[in-house]
Amino acid sequence: MHLVIVFLLSALLPLSHSHGLDSRAWDRFLGLRPLGSQQADTKRGECPELCDCPSSFSVAMYCDGRGLTAMPSVPSHVKYLYLQNNAITAVPDSALINANSLLWLMMHHNQLTSEAIGKKAFLKLDKLERLYLQHNNLTSIPSNLPRSLRDLRVNHNKIEKVTPADLEGMDNLTVLYLHDNAVTDMSTSLKSLKSLTLLDISSNKLTKVPDALPENLYQLYLESNSIDSLPQDFLGRFTQLQYIRMSHNQLTDKGIPANTFNVTGLVELDLSFNKLERIPVVSTTLRHLYLQANVIKEFTLGSFCSIVDVTNFSKLQTLRLDGNEISREDIPTESSLCLRQASSIEV
Repeated sequence: MHLVIVFLLSALLPLSHSHGLDSRAWDRFLGLRPLGSQQADTKRGECPELCDCPSSFSVAMYCDGRGLTAMPSVPSHVKYLYLQNNAITAVPDSALINANSLLWLMMHHNQLTSEAIGKKAFLKLDKLERLYLQHNNLTSIPSNLPRSLRDLRVNHNKIEKVTPADLEGMDNLTVLYLHDNAVTDMSTSLKSLKSLTLLDISSNKLTKVPDALPENLYQLYLESNSIDSLPQDFLGRFTQLQYIRMSHNQLTDKGIPANTFNVTGLVELDLSFNKLERIPVVSTTLRHLYLQANVIKEFTLGSFCSIVDVTNFSKLQTLRLDGNEISREDIPTESSLCLRQASSIEV
């Protein structure tokens, strides 16, 4: 009986093609696709020709690496839009007018300029959580960004200034990548970012630490700028901060107030490639300290342990002092008590 049914169906197949019935319609005719798949097919019909909207993940629209020079039409049901690695030059106000379900918008590695992004282009995307605009030609952060954003990446652009209006009301933002731009001034633009935990503003043109850094920061990256001093009580307000990277700056001993880094909670501190002549005082809870390529002339054990005994010792595991003006002979013998957990000391 089964063989007869299969034979009859196979005999009918050519007839279906001769009448213009495609394979998906034929499957539905035979009842071989569930209702969910039929709905996915309907949505696939809205998919722009150069993009891919897989039925297995119908809320995603893949247009990455397709040689696009303009924004495609975006159906209203799409939540995840991938437009990276194209040559898109503009986002008009009307480009995303129907895309009010978007959660992720990936537009990195395109040719966007600030002037070519409409002031209302992102305004109504009130569910958007991730916006990736890195590796474009932006000179400023786009205006009227959704306040729902949690992850904003505008690194590797040509941004020179960040104003308070650029990030106003973004209470949900937790990750901000601004590195590899040309920022010279941030004024108090970061003050309102109450949820921010990761801030990367390395490789810019900053000469000082930005004012009013968010208090909930967990990671702060400031390397490769021109910062020569730190404000008084620089870390006093932070209760969550564990990672600070300030390598490749112009820091000097005079520019670092006493006990700046003697705060509990820090896990990693990178001050390499600066102009320090002494090892700054750090907390005994610090785990990793990078001081290579400074001009340090003395190994001061008091920088790690104010008192050296059996119960008082540093938790430091990694210490790099190579590229300075000291040698292993300059390390005092009692350091084995203070730095007893250090698995690596490079001099």
